[in-house]
Amino acid sequence: MADLDLTAPVEQLAAQLIDIPSVSGGEHAIADAVAAALAAYAPHLRVTRDGDALIARAETGAAERVIVAGHLDTVPIKDNVPSRWDDDGATLWGRGSVDMKAGVAVMLSLAAELRAPTRDVTWVLYDHEEVEEAKNGLGRLSRRHPDLLRADFAVLCEPTSAAIEGGCNGTLRVDVTVAGRAAHSARAWKGVNAIHGIGPLLAALSAYEPATVTVDGLDYREGLNAVGVRGGIAGNVIPDAATVTINYRFAPDKSVEQAQAHVEAVVAETGLGDHTIAWTDLAAACRPGLDAPLAQSFAAAVAASGGGAPRAKEGWTDVSRFGALGIPAVNYGPGDPELAHADEERCPVDQIRACRAGLGAWLTA
Repeated sequence: MADLDLTAPVEQLAAQLIDIPSVSGGEHAIADAVAAALAAYAPHLRVTRDGDALIARAETGAAERVIVAGHLDTVPIKDNVPSRWDDDGATLWGRGSVDMKAGVAVMLSLAAELRAPTRDVTWVLYDHEEVEEAKNGLGRLSRRHPDLLRADFAVLCEPTSAAIEGGCNGTLRVDVTVAGRAAHSARAWKGVNAIHGIGPLLAALSAYEPATVTVDGLDYREGLNAVGVRGGIAGNVIPDAATVTINYRFAPDKSVEQAQAHVEAVVAETGLGDHTIAWTDLAAACRPGLDAPLAQSFAAAVAASGGGAPRAKEGWTDVSRFGALGIPAVNYGPGDPELAHADEERCPVDQIRACRAGLGAWLTA
């Protein structure tokens, strides 16, 4: 089992974590290493393990409790493990450097150091974030250990380039299938071409103008797009069915049900013929929660440490799960989110240090 040194400089700890492969479904080794490292910090941390997820709680009796969370898994490795450094040591390269082992390093470094934070902290490290929702470790923890996830505020250490990103957009996917009638393509007039039938829907999606919605002072850009088209069984058969898969990214002013109703209205306005709608993915948005006192104090601490003003999280993250639990939550972590999952994934060392400083200053303020 790999040994982790939680007292090492935080960027060195991030490199140690990258060097333990942990592709989704293969998190056992890194969970073992993290559990062993945290065990050295009892009794000020009480550790609970559930599969390859861990919850480490400080119990000081403080009036407020916050969750700091991050996932241990990565997308598949592509010749980018072990970690490496730029020649000047300013940038850490490797799978997970952005998404999100640098953020996990910030968490573990602070968990080891802060024996008497001014707020009680629940450190949550979980598995299976990069795969289908049903396997998500944070979702599993919320079902099995709801008492351990009670808190007044949450910080998810997803990559944000060391800025606070409030809440997140919701996302849904839906299959719209248009019916036709099969026929030999040599006698096309005998059939009804379902692929031709989806034309009005594709035209409507192409012309759609997505909204930018302001929620609690942050601007969330929406998007409604075709992300897949399927139809036809052979080159000489008029297709009797064609399916368009649509993805809607919606602002946190809408519930999932309102987002579904909007998509249904867009489809209805196209005048499609005989068709069906099947929802394949539904994930709620999360309001930024920046009006919560803890969020405001956190934003002030980050600003004092050199961070910028809070902005909206355009993608979906697990802050949505905290929102569903009634816990205001923000995203805050090192690394450019546009480099997440990229072959050239890399994280500036100064962002790793800045996030540790910002989060640490707030937890000890």
